[in-house]
Amino acid sequence: MTSTKLPEADGRDLTQYQQHLDDEGFCVIPDVLPPNKAKQALDRLWKAAEESRRRGNDTYLAHLDPNESDVQVFYLMELDEIFRDLISHPTAVSMVQSLLGEDFLVSNFTTNIARPGSGSMGLHSDLSLQCPDPLVAPWGLNVIWCLTDATFENGSTLYIPGSHKWQTRNDVPENAESMLVPFEAMAGSIICMEGRVWHTSGKNITRDQDRALLFGAYNAPFLRGQVNWAAGLSDETKRTLNPQLRDWLGVGANGNVGKVKGVNKVY
Repeated sequence: MTSTKLPEADGRDLTQYQQHLDDEGFCVIPDVLPPNKAKQALDRLWKAAEESRRRGNDTYLAHLDPNESDVQVFYLMELDEIFRDLISHPTAVSMVQSLLGEDFLVSNFTTNIARPGSGSMGLHSDLSLQCPDPLVAPWGLNVIWCLTDATFENGSTLYIPGSHKWQTRNDVPENAESMLVPFEAMAGSIICMEGRVWHTSGKNITRDQDRALLFGAYNAPFLRGQVNWAAGLSDETKRTLNPQLRDWLGVGANGNVGKVKGVNKVY
């Protein structure tokens, strides 16, 4: 597919968003992508879904999705260069580094397109799927790209305010699902959600609106990511990666040496 480079960071001051992320566990940054670029990414996403199915990867997974109105596409960076541009977008990276520090790893990059009639998945936090209790620090960040408007009605991600302060599964109350509220954002926005926030997908109760979100998951460099990119990307794709993205994806021989700073001194 023809590559079209995405815009660089717009130079805005991200301090207020970084502070909100630190305090509340999330923030919404509007207008990261202009409308034409969000539309372009959406068009390429549907082509990626078609290509994924052609390669034998089903876009409906019964253990994740209540019905076939949910469209899941994995290994996005393997399917189109536009997604490699998005995962390394300067605004996203700035937010990641403000929370996780200079060094991090890309854990996953997927999509969930909620079509009319789609249901809700299970309640979870991203870090609860990767780490044992207790979760005592913000070791992960999910940058959610809104390629369409995200509303309660069309199935936007539902989250529990303040749940980033919960450290163990025992902290999750029995009525947790009654505490869920939707993220709402316009197409072109990103939603930054700390890895400890408990959330799920919403139900698309509209008749004719798709809700297309991309989920870029990043984590602290000492954690193993959700995806092993050395195996998850083809050799052809890996040859297109610049040194910085290779480092963030962990596809080189070097593992964790030099990543975690300020803990031990090597003499």
